[in-house]
Amino acid sequence: MPPVPADPTQVHPMPGQPQVPLRARETVIGKFCALGEGVRFIMNGANHRMDGPSTFPFPIMGGSWSDHFDLITGLPGRGDTTVGNDARFGYRTTVMPGVRIGHGAIIASGAVVVDDVPNYGIVGGNPARLLRRRHSDADIDRLLAVAWWDWPLPHLTEHLPTIMSGTVDALEAAAPGPTAHQRRRPH
Repeated sequence: MPPVPADPTQVHPMPGQPQVPLRARETVIGKFCALGEGVRFIMNGANHRMDGPSTFPFPIMGGSWSDHFDLITGLPGRGDTTVGNDARFGYRTTVMPGVRIGHGAIIASGAVVVDDVPNYGIVGGNPARLLRRRHSDADIDRLLAVAWWDWPLPHLTEHLPTIMSGTVDALEAAAPGPTAHQRRRPH
């Protein structure tokens, strides 16, 4: 039987697949994250060969082209994408596969995140670059120890003003149990 090209009129060439995910990975998003309109998480299935003359995924188009599916399976992936708690994503940000976005991070509108973002980092641009940190390293350690996003909801509700606009000292004082920083302080 002669080779059969893909059918250019076939909108979804893989039967039963309205999209073409070649390899499923996960995106894990923490608690209390804010996502602006148009935020996109690109999955590992969007990977493509870069070692040959063409990057086009011919086998997914069907016909006898699918006989060469081995050419697009097993492509290296970047792993799962993870987003910490209390991260904020601006309008139309794009997050590439396999990055880790830390707790309390802010991603500026239109940013394209290709690398990890540190806890409480603010990034922007294409590719996104660290612009600054929201707090000092010492305060970030204290904030991570307090982990307000894990507080029981009634306690969190009672202390919303402190969580939203208080100081790190006030947040530690409001914590339901002693934090590591509080345990180290002499009384």
